[in-house]
Amino acid sequence: MQVTYWLEHAWLGAHVEPGVALDVRDGSIAAVRTGVDAPPPGAVVLRGLTVPGLANAHSHAFHRALRGTVQLGSGTFWTWREVMYQVASGLTPQTYFTLARAVYAEMALAGITAVGEFHYVHHAPGGTPYADRNAMGEALIAAAAEAGIRITLLDTAYLSSGFGEPPNRHQLRFSDGTADAWAERADALKDGEHVRIGAAIHSVRAVPAQQLSTVASWASARNAPLHVHLSEQTAENDACLAAHGVTPARLLADHGVLGPRTTGVHNTHLTDEDIALLGGTATGTCMCPTTERDLADGIGPAPALQAAGSPLSLGSDSHAVIDLFEEARAMELNERLRSRTRGHWTAAALLRAATADGHAALGWPDAGRLEQGALADFTTVTLDSVRTAGPVPRLGAETAVFAAGAADVRDVVVGGRRVVRDGSHVLVPDVGSALTEAVAALRR
Repeated sequence: MQVTYWLEHAWLGAHVEPGVALDVRDGSIAAVRTGVDAPPPGAVVLRGLTVPGLANAHSHAFHRALRGTVQLGSGTFWTWREVMYQVASGLTPQTYFTLARAVYAEMALAGITAVGEFHYVHHAPGGTPYADRNAMGEALIAAAAEAGIRITLLDTAYLSSGFGEPPNRHQLRFSDGTADAWAERADALKDGEHVRIGAAIHSVRAVPAQQLSTVASWASARNAPLHVHLSEQTAENDACLAAHGVTPARLLADHGVLGPRTTGVHNTHLTDEDIALLGGTATGTCMCPTTERDLADGIGPAPALQAAGSPLSLGSDSHAVIDLFEEARAMELNERLRSRTRGHWTAAALLRAATADGHAALGWPDAGRLEQGALADFTTVTLDSVRTAGPVPRLGAETAVFAAGAADVRDVVVGGRRVVRDGSHVLVPDVGSALTEAVAALRR
């Protein structure tokens, strides 16, 4: 069955084109026709600016329950982490499904068509496996399906609380004991039409050095994405140097973790040698600016990383905010504050990080572009809200990145199916209530 979408304005990678018809067949774009001044008969009309679907390359879905509860008083990443552990302790396969379904629906409303879920809550509290050892991961996969978006489940190895230290009581449910046991469990997870299975190393402090290669080999054998939290905190760098005499980036390089299928998340506190290692191996960088500023992590060297050869993607991480337009502009604006100069990235480059490069980091290289043969995943932003009204339509990329926000998303299509229509989620009717109920269930 073929459906035609008529786009009032479309960002085609380098410019905004008025009057574009997309013919969609079997979930992919069969044709892109420009110069179509009026909607063809029977076409679905999308008014505003249509861009490729946004890719949220780094998510911890359960962190959404922390929004608004961790802003009182002072503290650091490490004090915030204690509150996060308390929320994690209330998760079951059912409560996690309910929460994640609402969180992924919120992402769809924000124009996100694919999420990379960095998943490490594997077992029951205390570490006892569920009867289905992947019950928590399968709950996340099912939640994404019901919310209508794609998911790359980055099943995460998390084996220790620090260098040479066993998991603490909170972390027992994260751990499979060894990387071999992690790999055996992860083997049971399967790709699907809207699902990719990837791997993750939580961090160099959470996976012993001699077991890093096990995770990397598992991902390599499956040609799967491999992600890792890298140098988010200076304390991690200091501990790694004390334990191994090298930085986290060098440790990962020495154990075969770096490479073009690998993405380092945050990459905040890096040496010049670290930057050269990541760029020289084409290891990606996922920046999460709203979380990095919320947790007072610091500003990572994104321009230097990209210049060295590290592709950039974006994530909302802890979901203090779910807004990929905000993540994109925050990367540029943070760098302006740090350097006191403007114009480190064009709007088009920032949009590529939020679309094509983000999808590539998640194992969806055929998404993130409005072109023939690509997956029919796209997002339409209104051009007449109080935030976006005024600029001429040909400046749509600049408007989307530097003025628009999640609230300006009007329509979202995933695999040719309309998931958001006129600002409302088609599959989850009242996302706000769903989020309220899901968070309340965790606190009972």
